[in-house]
Amino acid sequence: MTETEPITAPVLPVASMSRTGGWLRADLFARRRATATAAAVGLAAAAASTVPVYLLGTLIDRIGHGGTGTGLAVLATIIGAAALAGGLGTGLSSYLIARLGAQTVADLREQVMRRALDLPATTIEESGRGDLLSRVGADVAVVAKAVSQVMPTILNAAFLGVVTLAGMASLDWRLGLAGALCIPAYAAGLWWYLPRSAPLYADERLAVAARAQVSVEAIQGAKTIEAYEIHDRHLADIDAASARARDLSITVFTLFTRLVGRVNRAEFIGLAATLVVGFLLVRSGGVTVGQVTAAALMFHRLFNPIGMLMYNFDEAQEAAASLARLVGVIDMNPPDRDDRSAGAEPAGSAVEVDGVSFAYHDGREVLHDVCLHIPAGTRCAIVGSTGAGKTTLAAVIAGLQTPARGESRIGGVAVGDIAPDRLRHWVATITQEVHVFSGPLVDDLRLVAPHADREEIWAALRTVGAAEWVEALDDGLDTVVGEHGAGLTAAQAQHIAMARLVLADPAVVVLDEATAEAGSAHAAELEAAAAAATAGRTTVVVAHRLTQAATADRIAVMDDGRIVETGSHDELVAAGGRYARLWQAWAANS
Repeated sequence: MTETEPITAPVLPVASMSRTGGWLRADLFARRRATATAAAVGLAAAAASTVPVYLLGTLIDRIGHGGTGTGLAVLATIIGAAALAGGLGTGLSSYLIARLGAQTVADLREQVMRRALDLPATTIEESGRGDLLSRVGADVAVVAKAVSQVMPTILNAAFLGVVTLAGMASLDWRLGLAGALCIPAYAAGLWWYLPRSAPLYADERLAVAARAQVSVEAIQGAKTIEAYEIHDRHLADIDAASARARDLSITVFTLFTRLVGRVNRAEFIGLAATLVVGFLLVRSGGVTVGQVTAAALMFHRLFNPIGMLMYNFDEAQEAAASLARLVGVIDMNPPDRDDRSAGAEPAGSAVEVDGVSFAYHDGREVLHDVCLHIPAGTRCAIVGSTGAGKTTLAAVIAGLQTPARGESRIGGVAVGDIAPDRLRHWVATITQEVHVFSGPLVDDLRLVAPHADREEIWAALRTVGAAEWVEALDDGLDTVVGEHGAGLTAAQAQHIAMARLVLADPAVVVLDEATAEAGSAHAAELEAAAAAATAGRTTVVVAHRLTQAATADRIAVMDDGRIVETGSHDELVAAGGRYARLWQAWAANS
């Protein structure tokens, strides 16, 4: 195997082969009628395909014994009809198997997307977006190709193999046994191949995910790369990730070519054994020449389907590795989602953070016994240097992260105990990364309020100061925006996010540097929009500009995962502590 750097295990899990097989069996059992029909048609088609070869032996014997022309013609007609039925049956079997597989892949895709959309955004960020994108993209494509092209070939080959060995045994059990001598040789080939190839296929899928991750990062950070002229470094990262995926693919293919030699050896053993045993049986009078001919032709006919089965095993292995990655996502449970009470409703919008500690997957604790009280309707700013724990605390308050100790409460109810379908009614989050979905702008705004009429939408836009520029769009609310439509500036995208917030009407709002992305040119405009959107709501602001903190009712100063000061702007400046020093530095550089 080529020496390459090991791949770091992703945060998103990969299911074991036994669990993956269990998921597949459960899904097929849910479609047991369609599964049974496909299997029955496949076996019937394999039997019909074997009949012509079986009757060909009879034809040879009849010719040898001087059979009549009429009898031979009838037999030939039956052979032709059976061959036609076998071909049509094989085609129908392939269609039924592919349709069953397509239904299974559709279920798989929906389950993966449902679970992915249900996961906390922080989980996706920690694992890298490239990992998830490669699963819902490349891995789904691999599985879809396998079920539409590979699985019909493999299953039809398996059906034909079972029926052929049974047909050979029906001619004479010793011929069937001779042909079956290939099975141990095939099994030995797979026994050698599978333990070596399975880990390589899993590594190959991880390498594809790593390549996707560095590519996505390069695309998303294109402006930064351009600004610092670090193209060579990122190209080197992409080249290294691509080389890793390429080397693994070559290693897997090299291993597979060695399997091909073992397949040819098994074919030679089976055919040679059939011919030798047939010769001995004909000489002893145990069977006829026609029967041996039929047995040899039956076995020879297996070369192509069994070869296809073995050669497609490469893609089947790749599909199995991809399926395991997809089932791994399906098996992920949102934190404490299944344990939440169905009827827990807060009594108000006051926020209480009580003894919260939190650590990420690497075990590094970033919050240490944090306590914070935010009265209902209060605007509280969280400030501190980079890495102080501001965003993590905001995520805990919003229910996006589950603390290791302590709890965050809204209206006296732990965030984790609020019913899942009511949580976003109580608390909503806006970050500096706002996505505008492709489609009419009105549909984008209705994402959070499906039943909102146009007047309600215009009212929300007027509240946040966005109505004027929306009216100026070519088609107003019906203007197609997003990737395939009119491009919106960062400030306009934040305006849309604020309007969504007004339409959603949550009791508690978390703004995690929500006005930072648009730049200083639109800072005042967006801060006014945020103030209007959050008026009357309990608001937590992760502030990257201290002017945001200065206008808040209350300020919490964080340092190294702890709250070290609380109070109003004037109180903290007068106290001369950490906030006062931060404010002096900010004022000096403004």
